[in-house]
Amino acid sequence: MLNVAVIGCGYWGKNIIRDLYDNAMCNLKYCCDTDRAKLDLLSSKSPMIKPIMDSEEIFKDKSIDAVFIITPVGSHYALVKRALESGKAVFVEKPFVDKLEKAVELTELAEKNKLVLMIGHIFEYAPAVVKIKELIKTNQLGKIYYISSTRVNLGIHRKDESVIWDLAAHDLSTIFSWLEEEPISVQAIGKSSIIENKPDVAFINLRFPSDILVNIQISWLAPVKMRNTVIVGSEKMVVFDDTSVIEKVKVFDKGVDKLEHSSFGEFQLSYRTGEIAVPIISNAEPLKEEIKHFIDCVKNKKEPKTNGKSATRVVKYLEMIEKSVNEGGKVYVNSVHH
Repeated sequence: MLNVAVIGCGYWGKNIIRDLYDNAMCNLKYCCDTDRAKLDLLSSKSPMIKPIMDSEEIFKDKSIDAVFIITPVGSHYALVKRALESGKAVFVEKPFVDKLEKAVELTELAEKNKLVLMIGHIFEYAPAVVKIKELIKTNQLGKIYYISSTRVNLGIHRKDESVIWDLAAHDLSTIFSWLEEEPISVQAIGKSSIIENKPDVAFINLRFPSDILVNIQISWLAPVKMRNTVIVGSEKMVVFDDTSVIEKVKVFDKGVDKLEHSSFGEFQLSYRTGEIAVPIISNAEPLKEEIKHFIDCVKNKKEPKTNGKSATRVVKYLEMIEKSVNEGGKVYVNSVHH
């Protein structure tokens, strides 16, 4: 059984604490937060967990195998570094850190110390996202033409990060996982409507080496919550609606075929509309799947799916997107490909 500790008992931290408390594979020993009221509430519900306000107690406790860091992004670097230096495996909530060089340094530190470092890109553990990856990998959609994603809702405006770091992190990790390649160019426009210098709406365009276009729309200022992704391929098209309780994924057998027209060398288009298929998708909770994966990686010394390298890639493009927004929509070309 793993001895674990949680740092950060806020909105998302409480969900992690609940799942760890119920997990037979681990013993949740400490919960740490700087807010005494949160700890008092936790103690009243779970008296077995030791509430503390100073994370040093966790790092000095040799019996702790792994630490879950669920705090604002600005504090991630120092906490992750301290945890890795004290020999603990680390699960840290997304976004990983707020600067590319910090992400590179922490990833190298985890590798050097042979410790598991996993970042909470939760959508990569969602059964619907896993199913779509399978459809793409087995070429059931044909050649991918473009992906369009809308992730909008009303609030929460965060003091420590913009809508780009909060919401686009999900889309980038998911799309990079599906396509298994990095963009060759990035361009974005955004606006700070409510809090100065904190964009709360952004429109992002990415172009990939295999000539796939991706458009991502994110906003904290929308009347309804929408989490829709459309993937258009030469053979089939997919609509992924994450807010749907049933039928999260629909596969449309639709497309356009180009038919050569012999007499004038012109071509005609033939539009194909076939069936709509709804794949069977497990109703497993992504958070439970994610935690289960982390515990398995720590116990069996395996590399997590959402490891330091994959999360560093997300941070790299979040930085590029933010730069593009700050410079009025400047196109950034990825140096890896040019």
